[in-house]
Amino acid sequence: MKHTSFFRRGAGLVLALALALSTLAGCSNAGNSSSSESSGSASSTVSQVQESSSDISSASEVSGTVSETSQVESAIEITLKVVHGDGSEKEFPISTSAANLREALEAEGLIEGEESSYGLFVKTVDGETADDSKEQWWCLTKGGEMWNYGVDDTEISDGDTFEFTLTEGY
Repeated sequence: MKHTSFFRRGAGLVLALALALSTLAGCSNAGNSSSSESSGSASSTVSQVQESSSDISSASEVSGTVSETSQVESAIEITLKVVHGDGSEKEFPISTSAANLREALEAEGLIEGEESSYGLFVKTVDGETADDSKEQWWCLTKGGEMWNYGVDDTEISDGDTFEFTLTEGY
């Protein structure tokens, strides 16, 4: 009984697909064929459905390959420059598929901080933690210009350069 139900559903699906394909074929040939030509026989419709289902399988395999390739190709390159409290500088080239700066830098283990109502308040960059008793904080700039957004709200694009500078004084 289960098999009969399965076959009925399968047959119903094949017929629905055949109807849809016939309708689409009729739309593309509307100006070039008569109604008797577009109706076709049941056996030719079934073979068209079988060809279409194998085309769909091939297309889905290709689609899977394309999406995997797109994910690899969608990696963007950014640079983070860190200016430590002692004046030393380090530059970190980062390849990422992250959407924002926080995701990219956390994935690299370069930042840590405290959650706030505005997002992550960065306290530590490249292993150096700002000292509140010295009024230290990490100043974020983009391309050398003061940046008025937090790491959560900063969308990144290929070629972006960001700087974190340990700064004293509020």
